[in-house]
Amino acid sequence: MALESINPATGTLIERFDEHTPEEVAQILAATDEAYRSARDEPIARRAPLMEKAAQLLRDRSDTYGRTISLEMGKPIVESRAEVEKCAWVCEYYARNAAEILGREEIEAGYRRSYARFDPLGTVLAVMPWNFPFWQVFRFAAPALMARNAAVLKHSSNVMRCALQIEEVFRDAGFDENLFRALLIPSGPVEGVIDDPIVKAVTLTGSNPAGSAVAARAGRQIKKTVLELGGSDAFIVLADADLNRAAATAATARLMNCGQSCIAAKRFIVERGVRDEFVALLAAEFEKMKVGDPLDETVQIGPMARYDLRDELADQVERSTAAGAEIVIGGGPIDGEGAFFAPTILTGVRRRMAAFDEEIFGPVAAVIDADDADHAVTLANDSDFGLGGSVWTGDLAKGEAMAARIESGAIFINDMTKSDPRLPFGGIKLSGYGRELSHYGIKEFVNIKTVVVD
Repeated sequence: MALESINPATGTLIERFDEHTPEEVAQILAATDEAYRSARDEPIARRAPLMEKAAQLLRDRSDTYGRTISLEMGKPIVESRAEVEKCAWVCEYYARNAAEILGREEIEAGYRRSYARFDPLGTVLAVMPWNFPFWQVFRFAAPALMARNAAVLKHSSNVMRCALQIEEVFRDAGFDENLFRALLIPSGPVEGVIDDPIVKAVTLTGSNPAGSAVAARAGRQIKKTVLELGGSDAFIVLADADLNRAAATAATARLMNCGQSCIAAKRFIVERGVRDEFVALLAAEFEKMKVGDPLDETVQIGPMARYDLRDELADQVERSTAAGAEIVIGGGPIDGEGAFFAPTILTGVRRRMAAFDEEIFGPVAAVIDADDADHAVTLANDSDFGLGGSVWTGDLAKGEAMAARIESGAIFINDMTKSDPRLPFGGIKLSGYGRELSHYGIKEFVNIKTVVVD
């Protein structure tokens, strides 16, 4: 069988890829295991120059790789190049910090000597999505490789050229060509890869059904998993907030990557007294956004990644309006070729509407009325998800007090939620478990081994 990349801006075929056969998958896994075993005892510092080289290659090739991202999943080219640059950042962070983070941790316990050491596990399988096809791979791969593991990638079927270019980066940087390999397979064979004894752990970024299936399969084999799943992040705006700045940031937080981000602001919970003013400001920001060809340098919103995703979003909007939500701007797909969807604002959104209860993965903002700060926290927590969120207020102490009560993996006060190599990233509830990035992320896939000398 062949895997296909379809340009979502035009609906045309970009490229076909021959699927790896079961025999080829087994050969790739065996090769990664051999590469891991030959290098697992080397000093962490030996890999630092290679990871620095990977960062440099990413910067040198940002135009090429950015174009691939834009063609395969529709991200505006300016955002695509920025994504590649962010990958270089995470490579540099772990190249410069991994040896210290994973150094022996001396522990006083009454013995002659006792300490914890952080040893690699082996081959880590990553099951990754299409929405940030470079970043979400590098935020796993950079720490996994610096921790002296090997890695295999099962990428989303519509971004296979991205997968091969990522493999190219590590190979060209000087890593053993089998320490990082891409598997050209659809979702079906993933269970067999998880079952293979060579695979020691699994990380997945994606949907809740995919996360549940992967975690269940890995659990049968007693294999460690890290899951970063969906989100329905609250963007809380209190009456004392700087509304102009909040609205400008809200537009970016909702519309970046055409709204196709797990940590995009999705539920805009606004105190009633400033709701109308905030909505007017937000609508003005939405209207400034240029929708069009993602390869156009002036475009800020490209198409959605696939036609079926656009149709699912249209259905969510239709079900929400049928239940009483009102359309302020936008409302549905844009006529013509490509999987384009008009930037949309819904007001009057409440519980038991799709726009409140479900993850809205596209350029649709759901505005929800709050009586006060306490009510806003209650609404924020009234969700099955708990990935990120933000609070906008002129009272920073109040903002921090609210952050302590909101059930999520991150809260940003007077800023949009974002990922940063220096900060832990992950969620709770149906948004998953485990952490990526920072010193927490690199320790997810190591054996924390106690050594006692007496």
